[in-house]
Amino acid sequence: MIARDVAELHGANKIDKATALTEKGETVNGYGDQPNRHDILTGSQPDGTAFAGQDDRTCKNWTSSTQGAAMLGHSDINGPPNFPTVKSWNAAHPSRGPDGGCSQADLKSTGGDGLLYCFAVN
Repeated sequence: MIARDVAELHGANKIDKATALTEKGETVNGYGDQPNRHDILTGSQPDGTAFAGQDDRTCKNWTSSTQGAAMLGHSDINGPPNFPTVKSWNAAHPSRGPDGGCSQADLKSTGGDGLLYCFAVN
């Protein structure tokens, strides 16, 4: 179990490299693995809420593959030690890259693949 409810999901949950698996039950490459694929497309703040106003962190409401930026989390809650939000599964850093931040190449350049994560009730 990752979390009992939404409050725990955005608080003291059990998301880490061992529990954040693919749809096939496989481990996602994390920080230090080649290639690093740990970035999660979330678009949310640490408490799970959307960003306010014009602060777009969803690649234009998930419609753009070039303009804008997406907020990303780390599925392995790991990354460069000097990064203050490195252990956040839902708000580690915004996307960035040569195409503007929302292309597949941009997402790969910062340690992702444009993966989305789902939570299911068992």
